[in-house]
Amino acid sequence: MFLLIHVRDYHKTYRETVAVAGLSFDVAPGEILGLVGPNGAGKTTTLRAIAGIIPPTRGELVVAGSDVVGQPVAAKRAMAYVPDDPKLFDTLTVWEHLEFIAAAYRVKGFEEKATALIARLQLEEKRNTVAQELSRGMRQKVAIACAYLHDPIALLFDEPLTGLDPRGIRTMKDLILERARAGAAVIISSHLLSLVEDLCSHILILHHGKRLLFGPMAEVREQFADLRPDATLEEVFFRATEAGGSSGEREDVPAGEVDVSAGETEAEGDTGP
Repeated sequence: MFLLIHVRDYHKTYRETVAVAGLSFDVAPGEILGLVGPNGAGKTTTLRAIAGIIPPTRGELVVAGSDVVGQPVAAKRAMAYVPDDPKLFDTLTVWEHLEFIAAAYRVKGFEEKATALIARLQLEEKRNTVAQELSRGMRQKVAIACAYLHDPIALLFDEPLTGLDPRGIRTMKDLILERARAGAAVIISSHLLSLVEDLCSHILILHHGKRLLFGPMAEVREQFADLRPDATLEEVFFRATEAGGSSGEREDVPAGEVDVSAGETEAEGDTGP
C-alpha cells in the first residue's frame, strides 16, 4: 500500500529535553488519523516536523514519497499545514492571501476555486478585508481556504476548530471528510475527543513524546474491552494515558501495542522552544 505520510523512528530533542522519542506511524490514502495526548505530549512538535518547519533530530519523515528533509520542496507541494494559531499577513486582504498562495504553489486559473472556497467558508463579505481586521474565527477560515487551494494530498490540522462558529465547524468537518474520500491522508491533532471520534478512522495517542496506542479506531477500542462495549474515546484516552503515566506496560494490553517504559524523560511542550 502506498503511504502518503510515513514516519519512522522520529526523535526530536531540544538541548537536554526529549520532545518526541522513537515515534513511528503511517497514514494511507483516505485515512484520517486522530493525534491526541495530554499537553506537552509532542503533538505539535510532530506536526511541525512533518510539515518541514522544524528538523527532526533523527528519523525518517516522508510525505507523498518525498523525504521532508532531503526533498523539502516536493514534500511541501503535496501537503498543507494549518496550525492552531495561523499567522496571516496583517496587511493583505483575504483575496490577496489566496493570490499569494496561488503564486507560491503555481496554481493556474485559481480564481474560480478561490471564489468557491470563499463562499464555502462564509468569507464573501470579508473578501477585501485585511487580516488584521478579522476575528479569530475568520482568520482560521482564511488559513483553511489557503490550505485547500492547491489540492494537497496530505493535510495536517492542529486544533482546526479553534474560533469557528457552529456553521464553520460543520463546514470544516465536511471539508476534511471530502478530502479523505478523495484519497488524501489527513492528520488531526485536537483535544476535542468528540471531534476525533466523529471523523477519524485511526488514532494515535502520545504521552511524554512516546506512542502509547496506534491503529484503527475499532481495534484500539478492543484493547480496552474491560471498560464496556460502547466505551467512549474519552474513556479509552484516560485509561491509556493513566497506564502510560506509570512505569512498565499494562498487563492487559497486548505486547507491542503499548510503548511505555520506566524512566521516561520529560517531553518538551507542544510548540517547542
